[in-house]
Amino acid sequence: MSAIIEMERVSFSYATASDGAYALKDIDLSIEEGTFVGLIGPSGAGKSTLASAITGAIPHHYQGRLFGSTRVAGLDTCEASLTDIARFAGSVLQDIDAQMVASVVEDELLFGLENFGVDHGEIEGRISSALDAVGIADLRHREISTLSGGQKQKVAIAAILAMAPRVIVMDEPTSALDPASARGVFEVLRRAKELTGMTVILIEQMVALLAEYCDRIVVIDRGRIALDGTPADVFAHGDALRTIGVDTPRTVRISNSLAEAGLTSSDSPALTLDEAESLVAGILAPEPSKRAPVAPCGAGNRVDARGDLDDERPIVVEVSGAAYSYGAGRAGVEDMDLTVRAGEILSIVGRNGAGKTTFAKLLNGLLKPSSGHVRIAGLDTRTTPVSTLASHVATLFQNPDRQLCRDTVVEEIAFGLELQGTPTQLARGKARDVAATFGLPGDASPFNLSRGQRQMVALASVVALEPELIILDEPTSGLDYRECMTVMETVRARALAGAAVVMICHDMEVVSDFADTLAVMAEGRLIEVGPCREVFANDALLAHAHIAAPCVPALGKRLSARFHPSFARVTEVADLVAIVKELKDHA
Repeated sequence: MSAIIEMERVSFSYATASDGAYALKDIDLSIEEGTFVGLIGPSGAGKSTLASAITGAIPHHYQGRLFGSTRVAGLDTCEASLTDIARFAGSVLQDIDAQMVASVVEDELLFGLENFGVDHGEIEGRISSALDAVGIADLRHREISTLSGGQKQKVAIAAILAMAPRVIVMDEPTSALDPASARGVFEVLRRAKELTGMTVILIEQMVALLAEYCDRIVVIDRGRIALDGTPADVFAHGDALRTIGVDTPRTVRISNSLAEAGLTSSDSPALTLDEAESLVAGILAPEPSKRAPVAPCGAGNRVDARGDLDDERPIVVEVSGAAYSYGAGRAGVEDMDLTVRAGEILSIVGRNGAGKTTFAKLLNGLLKPSSGHVRIAGLDTRTTPVSTLASHVATLFQNPDRQLCRDTVVEEIAFGLELQGTPTQLARGKARDVAATFGLPGDASPFNLSRGQRQMVALASVVALEPELIILDEPTSGLDYRECMTVMETVRARALAGAAVVMICHDMEVVSDFADTLAVMAEGRLIEVGPCREVFANDALLAHAHIAAPCVPALGKRLSARFHPSFARVTEVADLVAIVKELKDHA
């Protein structure tokens, strides 16, 4: 099979880089046609730059110093026009709004097809097939401005699929998608690869999906290729990946932990739930123990460790019968009832378009309920000015770029404090401390940072205000593993200090690790609110809401039915391994 992407000794430094540092350095990369390749690495490692080099955006759009050569389907990207390259390589950008050119979904797909002269007899079939493939046929005539972030993401993916390029390059395609939709995108891409021979290149943080679907994983670190191989080869280097700042799938953690405990000698990591289940079965089979082990305390007991959240802690969020409608043809929310206490981390989950962001805007006062009540720290949002609410609630929006407006990171973090009346010198001193906590360069321009780093700046601005309520709309979107842990440990610290946290999140592993309570939304309603463990155990509810249980609870449920009921309680890798060990010891 011939290579469709060939990069030889490619180095690139952006013209805007003040220190002249290289975003890419000596990249040698050959990708065979028809392969499914995942690009992973920490924020700022050069992944998006590498994607830009492959699609011809470098050198035709981004200026700087470029060395080496890149060929796409035989075309030298320096010699061929961007239009010619685009006939072979399509891309979905990290900033979806910047990619949209039309006002209606159908026109967005039509734009590329007509511009590339696709025969009119083919256009209808291509549009219908692409919309069906990503599950948004019902959005065909919707205005793009009315869509949620996840729905826009699907439109962008459909528009590229309709073009049927030989190479498709996607930068964080699932960052705004619910778990079912994210898996659906991977399935669509795998089918396209198998049916048409399309080459798929994904920059992605969802390592579990990459491990399951990719033929090859390329790890980028500081502009260079650090690791390159099959998913099994790459994810076997767990310690090296953690050092770089990249996560491994939970199934890999499970297999590694079982090996470290001396329970298995297998040196091949488990990449899927099926493989992890088979690994455990090989340890416990043929006859599981009938003795009931004592289940260790883990994340499932996190609420107990922090105190009973149903006690008399102050109520920060009180929603009663709240509803909001955007008008005919546009989804809103209705019959919303919710209470969140000080110190509680509540995660709102559900499919794209379920009303999660609308609900968040009701909580911060940007939208006023058409009926019912929303009270924040005792203040009714219908009668309290947003400026007054802002001293009690701070929000991290889905797109961090809509929150950034100052010249440096420190000025950005200090901005909200200054608006609340904190003297400039004191505000900037605190901002420097917060920037250091997040590992951010205080004097850098936020606009020159990577997408993940900009997300960190926006969150740091929220945290610095120390509000009573923190609302986070996809706080870990686009973050690497190290950044994600920094962000969520900081959020947990604010909760321990007494803040209530409401977090919209599609990453069920993050939800399982950090949330106390889960609020499930579907069709503009709250259909369930309860402890994470109980909600994740309800398969019918999860299917209705298009979400999936995290890896460890999902595996625990399988093992509970097959071996011992104690597995049903696990939420942490350590808990699962401890039960396996005790069952093995008493077999």
